[in-house]
Amino acid sequence: MSERTAVHADFTIERRYGTSPARVFAAFADPVAKRRWSTCHDEGGLGEYTLDFREGGFETMRGAPGPDGIYAMRAIYHEIVPHERLVYSYEMFRDELRLSVSLATLEFRGEGVGTRLVLTEQAVFLDGHDDPKMREQGTGIGFDRLAEELARQATPA
Repeated sequence: MSERTAVHADFTIERRYGTSPARVFAAFADPVAKRRWSTCHDEGGLGEYTLDFREGGFETMRGAPGPDGIYAMRAIYHEIVPHERLVYSYEMFRDELRLSVSLATLEFRGEGVGTRLVLTEQAVFLDGHDDPKMREQGTGIGFDRLAEELARQATPA
């Protein structure tokens, strides 16, 4: 029998975007936009994605098969305050192995003509299969891609 461990960690990530909280919030609510920016790495790509953006709704992501297996995420939205706050919990998997469980709060704070996005995440990482620093780094990559998505949307066609 392998040794079971539970490593608890929390982190906060802040980003500033040069557009309104409504536009930043919309990038979380729109399944087409969110699919484009929310993955943290390119290898394998995003195989399946669903978003039911409502309180009690689910979001799921499942990557294409890669050398380390298939990574997946399943989230449930607990609170949605339009243009202000999201509260959700999510699980991360590699194949059928649960890597972690998290509670996340996103705050969309207006600052002049821009937005300060604040993520606070509290997580438990199970049995050494994932790492808090890697999760924070991957989430930050997603938020950098969000900036690219917002810039792409602002560019006239």
